Amino acid sequence: MTGDSRRERRRALLRDDLAEAERAARLLDQLGTEDRDDEEIEADHRASRLAAAREYAPDARLDEELRLRLTGPDTDGGALRFQWGDALLQPVEHMVSVAAGTPVQLELTGISAGSTVVHARPVTAPGDADSEALDAPAASAASTGLGTLTTLLDVLESEHDVREWARLFDAVESVSRALNRYALDLGVTWYDAEGHVRRARLTERGRNYVRRLRETKDRDQEIIISGRITELRESGLVKVKTGTAKDAPAYDVRFEEPEELLRMRPGLGDNVHFRVRFRQQLDSMGIARSTEYTYLGPAAEQTSLPLGP
Repeated sequence: MTGDSRRERRRALLRDDLAEAERAARLLDQLGTEDRDDEEIEADHRASRLAAAREYAPDARLDEELRLRLTGPDTDGGALRFQWGDALLQPVEHMVSVAAGTPVQLELTGISAGSTVVHARPVTAPGDADSEALDAPAASAASTGLGTLTTLLDVLESEHDVREWARLFDAVESVSRALNRYALDLGVTWYDAEGHVRRARLTERGRNYVRRLRETKDRDQEIIISGRITELRESGLVKVKTGTAKDAPAYDVRFEEPEELLRMRPGLGDNVHFRVRFRQQLDSMGIARSTEYTYLGPAAEQTSLPLGP
């Protein structure tokens, strides 16, 4: 039985036996300790090591470490299945990079039990290991990214407003989909160089919230597109460029019935004035997930476009 399993069994027994729970609470109070998990104990040990090291070297720093704890029906063995690694590790690295605003490379340093715990660290660039501690940045890119990421995961778990982190959402959704595929929950623990610890989880509750936020609704608007045909397809697609400049907006206008386009007998370079339905699919954060332009009929005259492509 793993340490996590024993701990959960002990806690369950204490919940069922109030007298025993009170006795355990009194004993812990007398001993001056508390019921803490392994990560909390490790955090205290790291802080103590750093304090001791700084007695001799005031600029001492700890090695950074990222721990990803996977829990689910198939994680009791404390092993990382190849399919989990393929689906999760690269998306997690991408998620941290997006949160940091710069590429962050992570490398695997070990796997341990207690469900499945993946140990990783930021990749150190050549020369970094030899740099003076005084010249080291106050926070690495990985630390910046993990700070932002753990905050977002906490917000998702509490189902609060996430629009502030909209730029991260595609990356988080990729990880959420991978967790759903294998019925896994993810615990993230980040140990930074200053002895601080950041923790967060992405459980079924948070993943369901991600899915709801991704649900879209259509917003339709009728507009006029005027310009010159630069591309024609038999499938019923016409590309219309609205100006002569190289960077002039161009629109892909789709005909629901390709035969209607064929009857018009358009040619490349023809000037056209189309009345179209501009449809956006917006998610719950107001982000457009897709746009499309559908031909409704000819327009009598050219009208300026109210929207960008």
